[in-house]
Amino acid sequence: MDRGHVDAPEGLLRIEDCLDADGNVVLPAGVTLISLIDRNIANVGDTVAYRYLDYSRSAQPAVFELTWTQLGERLRAIAAHVQRSAARGDRVAILAPQGLDYITGFFAAIKAGTIAVPLFAPELPGHAERLDTALGDSQPALVLTTAAAADSVRGFLAKLPSARQPRLLVIDDIPDSSGADFVETVVDVDDVSHLQYTSGSTRPPAGVEITHRAVGTNLIQMILSIDLLDRNTHGVSWLPLYHDMGLSMIGFPTVYGGHSTLLSPTAFIRRPQRWIRALSDASRDGHVITAAPNFAYEWTAARGVPDAGDDIDLSNVVMIIGSEPVSADAITTFSEAFAPHGLPPTAFKPSYGIAEATLFVATIAPTAQPTVIRLDREQLAQGIAQEAGEGADAVTQVSCGQVARSLWAVIADPATGGELPDGRIGEIWLHGNNVGRGYWGQPQESRRVFGAKLTHRRSEGSHAVGVPADGVWLRTGDLGFYRGGELYVAGRLADIVVLDGRTLYPHDIEQTAADSSSLVRRGYVAAFTVPANQMPGATTQDTTEQLVVIAERAAGTSRSDPATAIAAIRSAVFRRHGVEAADVRLLPAGGIPRTTSGKLARRACRAEYLSDALRLR
Repeated sequence: MDRGHVDAPEGLLRIEDCLDADGNVVLPAGVTLISLIDRNIANVGDTVAYRYLDYSRSAQPAVFELTWTQLGERLRAIAAHVQRSAARGDRVAILAPQGLDYITGFFAAIKAGTIAVPLFAPELPGHAERLDTALGDSQPALVLTTAAAADSVRGFLAKLPSARQPRLLVIDDIPDSSGADFVETVVDVDDVSHLQYTSGSTRPPAGVEITHRAVGTNLIQMILSIDLLDRNTHGVSWLPLYHDMGLSMIGFPTVYGGHSTLLSPTAFIRRPQRWIRALSDASRDGHVITAAPNFAYEWTAARGVPDAGDDIDLSNVVMIIGSEPVSADAITTFSEAFAPHGLPPTAFKPSYGIAEATLFVATIAPTAQPTVIRLDREQLAQGIAQEAGEGADAVTQVSCGQVARSLWAVIADPATGGELPDGRIGEIWLHGNNVGRGYWGQPQESRRVFGAKLTHRRSEGSHAVGVPADGVWLRTGDLGFYRGGELYVAGRLADIVVLDGRTLYPHDIEQTAADSSSLVRRGYVAAFTVPANQMPGATTQDTTEQLVVIAERAAGTSRSDPATAIAAIRSAVFRRHGVEAADVRLLPAGGIPRTTSGKLARRACRAEYLSDALRLR
């Protein structure tokens, strides 16, 4: 397919208008999510903006579409009702199932001059505590939902203290004619667009204040980095719309007037072929972009390979893989499964993103293939990224490529705040207009995380060149390093395992456990440490940290004796990492808690282990 860029219709935002003379991303005055939607309504109003494939009633999807003009009508109608129940700057939470009503509710809250809080309906299993935390933190004046979810939402809200109970508005009960009552509201580029709640993988969820400037800047950064300048590029996503990448997939079309096709996370999990079919259909019409974490690619390679005779074409697909760290096995397994269906070797784009930076931070070049390196395990334990010799014990790492334009990423010593040289592992710090403003209602934590200062910069080869000496940085909590000008992500600082003075990475131990026995479900292992005296049933006063490994059973192994797998895990962990696992447990599928975005929730798993709640699972 010819990748030549298609000129934007007159009146739409042009990427060149968002760059200064030096090529830096600078949004034109007045550009917000709402102004972008208004441009599309005025210039490509009759074209599709969003499409939803609804598998809730049959094996064949019901297809629902909104043109830009129809979207505009729905936004005015819903926003008019929002204005009756909430004042400017109030928070408006969206507690609705995946679908077009969620999209209209999110954008309408912003159009009304309020702050959108994208969350989820209470039906999402296992995440009631997170929902309660987010509602308690954001204190919304109004909740938007749909008729299908209204009863469950009312039931959930009724359990809240009376002082915290917001009003409820059912989106699909609102007629388009209500738009006549909408009062035009000026939305400034530095107003908060929405609160993006973090996944809660290592700490309680916090609401990141994302401004319109941050959203617009980050969308432009992604479009430039992934080469999405062609208006024939469309999105396909099953990612939940309360997740930062899910929101970005509905953000892309606002910039260049394209469209995105959505399906629900449940539809994907039940039959991952649905995702593949949607990608194939879009691939025939133009370039298509999608995104998912490690587990989704592994799941699809295992359960979503097309049936014999299926006409699947993935030749024009770009696949962002954005877990931290990215799994080389996930890329290889998926690529081998779908290469016969036209998937090009350049399709996968290992990337790094974080909610505190709106989302996107780095990815590999549009024409590049993923780069996998082997690092010496012992040197890695000392904080040094050194390639392993032939036959040496090694850890694989996948490059996340180049940092986005007009964004700076340095590797800092988390203890001293000084910039580290390339090849040294430290905390990733970020500076740029795409970084959020702070955590909602947490000024002290916001200063600590979003207001870091570099104590010194490298005299040569500094990655901070261009940032003022007194510039503030975002502490991501992620560990990484530079090699060959590319950024690698090594894991979360809070997840690091320190035993006998050695630094170990939990995902490395988890990989060892998964490799040790066919009874272990790949991608479903959690490793962490707990003090000896806090282990369930402990009788010692010893506070020395002990290693715990929790693994889920692979499919079809429920009748197998777990003792052999537990022994294999212990042996492999000791042999490869030189540490004893004080406790190893094999749970049924679904036993390890995960975040709402599908990542391992090690923090939650550790908490359940300490309370002995894992036994109930």
